[in-house]
Amino acid sequence: MKYSIIVPVYNRPDEVDELLGSLCSQTLKDFEVVIVEDGSQKPCKDVCDKYASILDLHYYYKDNSGPGQSRNYGVERAQGEYVIILDSDVVLPENYLEATDASLTSAISHQPSVVVAWGGPDAAHPAFTPVQKAISYSMTSFFTTGGIRGGKTKLDKFYPRSFNMGIRRDIYLQLGGFSKMRFGEDIDFSYRIVEAGFRPRLFPDAWVWHKRRTDFRKFFRQVYNSGIARINLEKRHPGTMKLVHLLPTVFTLGVIACLLSFVTGAALFAEGEWLDYNGLRPTDDMHQGVGFVLCIMGLIPLLLYSGLIFIDSSIRNRSLWVGLLSVPAAFTQLTGYGLGFIEAWWKRSVLGKDEFTAFEKNFYK
Repeated sequence: MKYSIIVPVYNRPDEVDELLGSLCSQTLKDFEVVIVEDGSQKPCKDVCDKYASILDLHYYYKDNSGPGQSRNYGVERAQGEYVIILDSDVVLPENYLEATDASLTSAISHQPSVVVAWGGPDAAHPAFTPVQKAISYSMTSFFTTGGIRGGKTKLDKFYPRSFNMGIRRDIYLQLGGFSKMRFGEDIDFSYRIVEAGFRPRLFPDAWVWHKRRTDFRKFFRQVYNSGIARINLEKRHPGTMKLVHLLPTVFTLGVIACLLSFVTGAALFAEGEWLDYNGLRPTDDMHQGVGFVLCIMGLIPLLLYSGLIFIDSSIRNRSLWVGLLSVPAAFTQLTGYGLGFIEAWWKRSVLGKDEFTAFEKNFYK
């Protein structure tokens, strides 16, 4: 058997149903599916039983230990030469495995000793809600993440994420699989693959539909944790932090500066108006002029960036509504990540805390 698809699950039976349904339609059939239930209160056993006669499907239930350890549990029991790691919230186009197999075959023919791991991009399904499409845009656009989430235009090397990652099974076991980190464990694994002398490849044609978060509050928490993980990853793998990883923090500080400029300018302008209205002094045109300039300086960068996001997303999604929602999604993605990054930098680099004591919730016991 060539491929084993490993899916960790935690309280997501409906998502598993959609994923397994899409696996039934694959044009390439040489694969097995390993579902690892990670201590769920809402198990998907009944869903898996529904597909047991259609797919080569293996279901395991274990105590909760996090997605990384659940993937390791599944890989240890897999039979394929290659394992493909998927999140439960993805849906596959019918040619996903065929595209993966073709890309892998082509890559191996050029560099057989190097190509052992790969990943693919994600996209928003036409049936996704406008908010999901906006969040998907913010996580994949060149204007928000620099293309490092799996696009063709990128500011940095490609490191596979756990929503769509493949690797030779023997190499996976040799490297010990995923660590116990709660956030950033997939990038940690990708870094260890590179440090072992391999080069993960991007397979643009092996893409998945990825639901991601369904509202901005959950999305903010996700990207905030990603910002924390970036500092922890740099501490684990010195030198891996690149310019593109700093951009959300620079953006966040820029947004704060713009807001302070606007608030200060508005206060100065209002003060000048109040003094003039009450006849306490002659009209202070310079006082109000400075306030007006500060307001404009604070607003223009935010409006220009918002306009860029709105236009680009509207064109890509063919929807003005999704384009409009992409503006708060982009700001949520960048500022959430930036704030998490700043917190982690303060705790790890300034206060000198180690990874566990600074962020105990980042680990599974």
